[in-house]
Amino acid sequence: MEPLDHILVVDDDREIRQMVADYLQKNGLRATAVADGREMRAVLDTNAVDLIVLDLMMPGEDGLTLARNLRAGKHRAIPIVMLTARDDQTDRIVGLEMGADDYVTKPFAARELLARIKAVIRRTRMLPPNLQVTEASQFLAFGRWRLDTTARHLLDPDGTAVALSGAEFRLLRVFLDHANRVLSRDQLLSLTQGRDAEPFDRSIDLLVSRLRQRLQDDAREQSYIKTVRSEGYVFSATVTVVGEGA
Repeated sequence: MEPLDHILVVDDDREIRQMVADYLQKNGLRATAVADGREMRAVLDTNAVDLIVLDLMMPGEDGLTLARNLRAGKHRAIPIVMLTARDDQTDRIVGLEMGADDYVTKPFAARELLARIKAVIRRTRMLPPNLQVTEASQFLAFGRWRLDTTARHLLDPDGTAVALSGAEFRLLRVFLDHANRVLSRDQLLSLTQGRDAEPFDRSIDLLVSRLRQRLQDDAREQSYIKTVRSEGYVFSATVTVVGEGA
């Protein structure tokens, strides 16, 4: 029998976190509910977690701070679904930029949250990474660039950092993990943004264009990201895992 997916619910509202945990457990998932970042870290230090449901507005360390810290630490690969009481597009964008994989706006239906959780887990496992980055080797090298997978920025040949938005980082990481494999627009959109037709991610082509500009990839030459007509895009450079001093 396969182990149940373990969901960690982080919300300072006791009723909400318990309701969510109970609902998830009734629907075939394992759930742990905690009130803040300190309790979250305690669970992560002693348990394997498959996804974190993280409230945006909490006293002390809020959800954005926790998401940013998660993405910079050893638990950076755990998917995050953000909960927000604000029906504000800016908050949703910032949450995704901080590394959240999806979001649900309060008040929400537990059934919708469950669907989002399952979709994110399924998407995360859809294309298993070809490259394994360890604590000792946190850089992916390609062409004249290196991607710092911890700090989430590019390094040029001189070691100068080029900042990436959250969406740009996720798109580049997908390309690097699956170099020389054609990925459709639907796959790229699903893997980088988590939901369709949002105002800020309505075109994967726009995001590819932005990433090409970061990589100084000439639109005519297309050294790194090549367009495959009627199919999608392919990252054509050789990618290697290197250590910090390489």
